[in-house]
Amino acid sequence: MEIPSPRLTELDKIAKQMKSLKDYKIILRPDDNGTFVAYIPAIKGCHAWGETPEAALCELNPVFEMIQEEYLEEGKNLPDDVEVTVSHAS
Repeated sequence: MEIPSPRLTELDKIAKQMKSLKDYKIILRPDDNGTFVAYIPAIKGCHAWGETPEAALCELNPVFEMIQEEYLEEGKNLPDDVEVTVSHAS
């Protein structure tokens, strides 16, 4: 019988904590200055701007990765996704 390595167990824990952008709802909206902002409502500070919607989404990737790394270093899990309700002001 093989005893699991403590290092492997630690890597398993890290792997379970890892999430991707696909695990979250992303809001993409035009900004006041003609650019676009993409953000994840569930994760405070996870937002990025771009000149096009595609550029904003592309810029969101490294921001998400940086925040995820910070959470891992602090031994915390990223928050779960949240429900989003869309409403229009009248």
